[in-house]
Amino acid sequence: MAPSSLPDEVISEKTVCVMDASGRVGSALVRRLLRRGYTVHAALHGEYEIVEGVCCNKKKLRVFPADPLDYHSIMDALKGCSALFYSFEPPSDHPNYDEYMADVEVRAAHNVLEACAQTDTIEKVVFTSSITAVIWRDDRNSTPSDLDERNWSDVNFCRKFKLWHGVSKTLAERTAWALAMDRGVNMVSINGGLLMADHLTISNPYLKGAAEMFEDGVFVTVDLNFLVDAHISVFEDSSSYGRYLCFNHVINSNQDAIHLANMLLPPSQSTPPPQSLEDTRVYQQRISNKKLNKLMVDFRSEVEVE
Repeated sequence: MAPSSLPDEVISEKTVCVMDASGRVGSALVRRLLRRGYTVHAALHGEYEIVEGVCCNKKKLRVFPADPLDYHSIMDALKGCSALFYSFEPPSDHPNYDEYMADVEVRAAHNVLEACAQTDTIEKVVFTSSITAVIWRDDRNSTPSDLDERNWSDVNFCRKFKLWHGVSKTLAERTAWALAMDRGVNMVSINGGLLMADHLTISNPYLKGAAEMFEDGVFVTVDLNFLVDAHISVFEDSSSYGRYLCFNHVINSNQDAIHLANMLLPPSQSTPPPQSLEDTRVYQQRISNKKLNKLMVDFRSEVEVE
């Protein structure tokens, strides 16, 4: 396996683009990439100060306004870049996932991959997707083996049960893969679990179907630092390929579920401690991230101290 971290002299010569750099994943990626020595094009759909207020090396940072539905603005941000880290978050004027947002995310993915195909300097695209593009199927309980990067959510099943986050992420990722393969773009995807963050609430669209995820043994979460490390690791390792499921915790016990519920709900609605400890069931984990863990064994992390 190739080294999981590039030499400092190679990193210092590389320019990479992060889009959308104003999102939770994107802004954290900008900070970490600058700390590692990269020159970063931060492509934002909106508020500049989100990136400019947190970056540690302004000399290596360039900020670009970039609407994922505006092909030309994407091309401007990609000029001279050897890689793109791409993640999509709904705009502030339409924060919820529905059929309309699925269409927006698919069009954005198409525009971004087409722009990468037209940019000669792009060597790799790291595409942020979700575990919800993996786990939702009508026959999910009859699968003989653990779910992994080879599995895809069934869009018709997702539509039937209004799992719009799954619809959006599945269609967008499939669109990106189809275009990448057709146009010869070197792409890898990171399919993350529920992102744990201070602002997390019960209304997060990932949580639609949480009870079923829990009982199926596929309710997984990921810390922001680990998610960012995974993105950089698959970029820097020349042997990376395909999809990578990214999580570092499994919610599969009653205690885990209660702890998460207390995080998600305001104090007045939090679940009280159980009166007995009779429900000690642990649901068998039925999803695997072995592929990513193997790749990241030798990765040199530079976790931020906030």
